[in-house]
Amino acid sequence: MNRILIVKTGSTLDDLKARKGDFEDWILAGMGLERKNTRIIDAQAGHPLPSPERLTGIVITGSHAMVTEHHGWSRQAARWVKHAAGASVPMLGICYGHQLIAHALGGHVGNNPGGREFGTVDVRLNRHAGKDRLFRGLPDTIRVHASHTQSVLTLPPGVVLLGSSVLDPHHAFVWEEHVWGVQFHPEFDLETTKAYIEAYRTDLQAEGKDVDTLLRSCGDTPYGTALLKRFSRLLEKDSQG
Repeated sequence: MNRILIVKTGSTLDDLKARKGDFEDWILAGMGLERKNTRIIDAQAGHPLPSPERLTGIVITGSHAMVTEHHGWSRQAARWVKHAAGASVPMLGICYGHQLIAHALGGHVGNNPGGREFGTVDVRLNRHAGKDRLFRGLPDTIRVHASHTQSVLTLPPGVVLLGSSVLDPHHAFVWEEHVWGVQFHPEFDLETTKAYIEAYRTDLQAEGKDVDTLLRSCGDTPYGTALLKRFSRLLEKDSQG
């Protein structure tokens, strides 16, 4: 049985998917895993999720859906996430996955008061990140790719904040030393990030964002891939006892 699960909560832009694959493909590439050695379940399509006790690790993808829309599949996934977190399975939530975990554990999700955060952004890591088994050893500030409208507005009880950006104070957190959420997209590359900015150009301009400046400020960064590889090594280490 493949014991690393990717919970698919959505798909990327159609043109990107046709050319570069989907969220789960980028996540697996970043983790250094082959698709045949993992299990991918489309939660957005309503497919049932397995017993977490039989898993060694979980990654929850991003989505173009909003947690606050409270779709039936999302409510079911949130209940499953709460159970999986309690089962002590290492879990990493990305963007929508980050928000879904926070919601499932008792936090509050909503539209980011600072507006959409798109592009390559600086996330400042705090002293807790320096002690965290996934983040420790990274620089005090990491450049990462972001693309989101909603954010975790209130952290759940017991969650430890790890990193913040100018527009989002809750960019990374950990719960009980085995459940992580990151608002940024560690699986994105420069091309993907720019494609999202272009796709949402009108919405960004409506919020007063300078889209051309956002595009110029984007850049290659190693830290997303580094984080995915760290999570993969963490799962391997934990599975070996």
